[in-house]
Amino acid sequence: MQSYGNPDVTYGWWVGNSVVTNKSSRFIGSHVAHTGLICFAAGANTLWELARYNPDIPMGHQGMVSIPHLASIGIGFDPTGTVFDGTSIAFIGVFHLICSMVYAGAGLLHSLLFSEDTQNSSGLWADDRPEHRQAARYKLEWNNPDNQTFILGHHLIFFGVACIWFVEWARIHGIYDPAIGAVRQVEYNLNLTNIWNHQFDFLAIDSLEDVMGGHAFLAFLEISGGAFHIATKQVGGEYTEFKGKNLLSAEAVLSWSLAGIGWMAIVAAFWCATNTTVYPEAWYGETLALKFGISPYWIDTADMTGVVSGHTSRAWLTNVHYYFGFFFLQGHLWHAIRALGFDFKKVTDAISNLDGARVTLTD
Repeated sequence: MQSYGNPDVTYGWWVGNSVVTNKSSRFIGSHVAHTGLICFAAGANTLWELARYNPDIPMGHQGMVSIPHLASIGIGFDPTGTVFDGTSIAFIGVFHLICSMVYAGAGLLHSLLFSEDTQNSSGLWADDRPEHRQAARYKLEWNNPDNQTFILGHHLIFFGVACIWFVEWARIHGIYDPAIGAVRQVEYNLNLTNIWNHQFDFLAIDSLEDVMGGHAFLAFLEISGGAFHIATKQVGGEYTEFKGKNLLSAEAVLSWSLAGIGWMAIVAAFWCATNTTVYPEAWYGETLALKFGISPYWIDTADMTGVVSGHTSRAWLTNVHYYFGFFFLQGHLWHAIRALGFDFKKVTDAISNLDGARVTLTD
């Protein structure tokens, strides 16, 4: 974290990152606990939506977000997409609640019981040699590109595995196809030309085969990139400024993370607002219209008179994603500028001293 050369810098209670900056096990604990909160919210919200679901009202007009996502991947309805199955949805909700408790336990272990830093972890063998202490390899060295690229590589591999899971689920189990109004098995179309072209018109994709093909390609790219980053030390040799030497810091890594998730949220907002293949009208409601006020926002095009939530599921998802993405990008700029060494306190000091400031002309 940016300390501006002060070795005894202190942060306010709201700066939670400062507590775990140089404590890798505590850092992992906060990540796992955060995952537990997300998992709990997903499970609890799924059960809450299930309790209030009304089959006589279109799902997209009930302001739901969890059940529509399950319906999109073929869970909760029969293959025709008409017969509601609350048992499978309840199972998914309860399963997430159970997983959230497991994540919470892991978060507590890393926060309270385990060593603060993974480099002090015990080995798996009796001799406890450093090479046998696998957890020690995940210590945080913010200005060490080899350490950061090693951790990044594992993240990319997990993302790639998740993409494979999604592609295989669509191929074996099937997902909902709005073109036929039913759940069907989807074979991915790994056409590199289509994938290249769709980067410019992805908002208009209307083929589930192309959607799955993109995910299959992304899985290959992420796993390959992950393997490369894990082996970077052996391949890349010495680290130069071009490769990140003297550029990395906890604040810089945080800023890049915020940039990534911010852009993903904004892309998801535009996609959700307009695409009816990935976000079927049957589950999310009609497409939205883009309006401009103080900032861009989307409004429903359907008549929502008398609807309990007042908005379609599509409107909720789109606007929430967009504004979260907007503020994530502001956080990215804030932390990126701090990582470059700019002291924002100088701004407040300058403003507070405006009354006594003088401007003089010299030769």
